[in-house]
Amino acid sequence: MSKVLLSGNEALARGAYEAGIQVATGYPGTPSSEILEAIAREYGSDIYAEWSTNEKVAMDAAAGAAYSGRRTLVTTKQVGMNVLADSLFYAAYTGSEAGLVIVTADDPGMFSSQNEQDNRWYAKLAKVPLLEPADSQEAKDAVLQAIDISEQYDTPVLIRTTMRVSHSKSIVTLGERSPMPDSVPPFVRNQRKYVCTAMWAKERHPLVEQRLVDLADYAETLASNRVEMRDSSLGMITSGVTYTYVREVFPTASVLKLGMTYPLPRNLIRSFVERVEQAVVVEELDPFLEGEIRAMGLDVKGKAFYPPYDELIPDRLASLSTKAGLIREEAIADPIALDLDLPPRTPVLCAGCPHRSSYYWLAKMGIAVAGDIGCYNLGCLPPFNAQHTMGCMGASIGVLHGMAIAELPEKAVATIGDSTLFHSGLPALANMVHNQGRGVVIVMDNGTTAMTGHQDHPGTDWALHGKGALRIPIEPLVRAMGVEVVEVVDAFDMAAVKDGLDVCLAFDGPSVLITEGLCVQVSKPDLAAYVVDAERCIACGTCFKLGCPAIVKASEIDEKTGKRKAQIDLTLCVGCDMCRQVCPTSAIARPGEETTS
Repeated sequence: MSKVLLSGNEALARGAYEAGIQVATGYPGTPSSEILEAIAREYGSDIYAEWSTNEKVAMDAAAGAAYSGRRTLVTTKQVGMNVLADSLFYAAYTGSEAGLVIVTADDPGMFSSQNEQDNRWYAKLAKVPLLEPADSQEAKDAVLQAIDISEQYDTPVLIRTTMRVSHSKSIVTLGERSPMPDSVPPFVRNQRKYVCTAMWAKERHPLVEQRLVDLADYAETLASNRVEMRDSSLGMITSGVTYTYVREVFPTASVLKLGMTYPLPRNLIRSFVERVEQAVVVEELDPFLEGEIRAMGLDVKGKAFYPPYDELIPDRLASLSTKAGLIREEAIADPIALDLDLPPRTPVLCAGCPHRSSYYWLAKMGIAVAGDIGCYNLGCLPPFNAQHTMGCMGASIGVLHGMAIAELPEKAVATIGDSTLFHSGLPALANMVHNQGRGVVIVMDNGTTAMTGHQDHPGTDWALHGKGALRIPIEPLVRAMGVEVVEVVDAFDMAAVKDGLDVCLAFDGPSVLITEGLCVQVSKPDLAAYVVDAERCIACGTCFKLGCPAIVKASEIDEKTGKRKAQIDLTLCVGCDMCRQVCPTSAIARPGEETTS
């Protein structure tokens, strides 16, 4: 059997292939996006892969495929579990005809998320088994194990990874694909199982409870739940990537490594705690394991030493453990000192980003802005400071409607991307129209799901599975929903964006401004960089208000103005033309069209 170097996400994709999964659905979101992309890229001939409109749709589609006899995988990041939860809970009662696995990629440290929620609680809440791989090999194996558990116990299975497992690479031993039938039989007519109406769902609940009892017995025999006895004075109970951290920081301690963390192997845990003098639970974020183990009447500690936030990477784990007296300070290896005096850098929209025009005018006009999830969330940062709320996918339109309900004494707008509009913005817009709200919804249509890596959505004419896709245009869609005032403008035309915004703001009701302009990372414009005429530049700073990383200050102070004039970085400029449009002295021009004084 061959061995390869894979990231955790790539290993999960490989696991899907080897497990005989035939349908994979999800919604893009870091740190989970690469799973479906790897499936489509490497195993697309064997597995149908789809970016669904949102996570709930992905879960429903997966349930339908599993009901029909196809082994199925759903992928999401941690906040996406909140969207698919409604569907997970009915699937926990119904079970399925074939294996159904959900991968949730959590984000301790909030590298690309609005919270640090710990999705292990979903396993307990939904009463479904939970697996936690520690590295790429375990990630691949977890999918096969999950399919086996799902089909043996008639339940969805949750696999929880974290950012470090998702994106770190390690050696993986490859196996063969499980043989699967090319076709499925006619749909099973079993209403008492699959129709979750109250009278039949009530019959299913006792089966769910008994399943947990049976799974707890199964957990006692699982090889991924294992004890590594060393020095019995200290025993660490851990799971997932924190196991690798514990092995590095506590090389001599005994370890109970849990690969299945719900339901727990209670006998194995009790036996381990009795064999060590002090038992400590090491887990990132919530005291999920600690609470379950303490409820067994066992004396363990965890959050007394390790707070329920941020990652427990080795340096931090060592520091916290030293303060707790679990290890001596001299036992910690000195970190490698990096003498890098680097200046801080505020995140900015890419040079040539079509969202820049909207935020330029919103900042200039001082309008209250309810924002949403996407690249455009950078509008909350300098120089714009022009996004004032941001909660979750699709929230901006609902928040805008709430502002109107509250009779806010000023005009307000919501900003939302094309992908997010399809994800969960449309129900909020329908609500706004139906209840005769007021406010401007700016749909920033850049032709892709940009922030998570340029995936498709219903507004694109291409799809992950490569079988073609029908594009749903936004303008007729919102008009059909009853929006009377709809303006469609070129996002790169500064004057048109301003005029469209003025028209929408003047309307006393719900209006929509659609700013169309392809993401620069998709369009890849091959245009010459613009130039600044130093004689015409008066160092007024107007162009800097665009927040474009290609516009920089000259190294020398101008004697006449006492300021640094503008210059354009030829390596960053993509020729989007916005800076030329806002320059009050016509000092910025296309190459070969420079003005003369």
